[in-house]
Amino acid sequence: MTGPVSLNVTHDEAQAIDDCWNRIGIHGDHSCPLLADHIHCRNCAVYSAAATHLLDRYALQQDDERHSSAVVEVQVATRSLLMFRLGEEWLALSTRSLVEVAPLQTVHSLPHQRSRALLGVANVRGALVACLSLVELLGLEASTAAASGARVMPRMLIIAAQGGPVVVPVDEVDGIHAIDQRLLDAASQSGQQAGARYTRGVLPYKGRSLRWLDEEQLLSAVTRSLT
Repeated sequence: MTGPVSLNVTHDEAQAIDDCWNRIGIHGDHSCPLLADHIHCRNCAVYSAAATHLLDRYALQQDDERHSSAVVEVQVATRSLLMFRLGEEWLALSTRSLVEVAPLQTVHSLPHQRSRALLGVANVRGALVACLSLVELLGLEASTAAASGARVMPRMLIIAAQGGPVVVPVDEVDGIHAIDQRLLDAASQSGQQAGARYTRGVLPYKGRSLRWLDEEQLLSAVTRSLT
C-alpha cells in the first residue's frame, strides 16, 4: 500500500480481520514488537494486507449490486411495436406479425375485385403480393395529411397473413419501439371500452395518442378480404 489508509472496521469485519493496530499498534498500547522498525502501522505488511482485504470485499459488494441491478432491468417485460401513420392517425402493430418494411411500390389494380379493401397486387422482389388498404379495413377517413415540417417517406408494410404475405401501404413509419408490458396491459383494459375496429387499446407515446391494433383480429380480416 502507498500512502496512509484509514481503516475503520465494523464488528463483523473485525471478526475476519485482526485489527492489531487498534490493540497493540499506533492506535493501541504501542506494545507491538514491529512498531520500532515500522514507526507507524501503515508501513507494516499486516496493515497493508488488511486494507487490501477490505478493498477487495468492497469491490465484490459493488459487483454484486451492479449484477442485481442488471437482473432487475432484464426482468422488465416489453413488447416490440411498429409505429406508423395512416392519414392523421398513428397506429401500432406487434412486430411478430411484421415481415418487413419496404419502399413504396406501384400497385397494379385487378379487374373484377370482390373486396373494397383489395387494392391490387405489388411486385415484391419478383413476386406478386396482394396489396390491401388498412384505411378501408380499419374504417378510417382517407387522408394524406402529414406532420408539419416533416419529411414524409411513405412505406409498405409486408405482414404475415394466413396463406402468405400481404402488403399494406402506409403514409409514414416512425420505427420499432420496445414498450413496457405494464403500459400495454393498462391500454388493453381501457381499450375494451373504446369500441374501435380491430383495436386492443390506446396508449400515449411521444406526445401522440397511439391506436394499438389487435394483430389477430386484423390478420383475420385480411384473410377474409382475400377470399
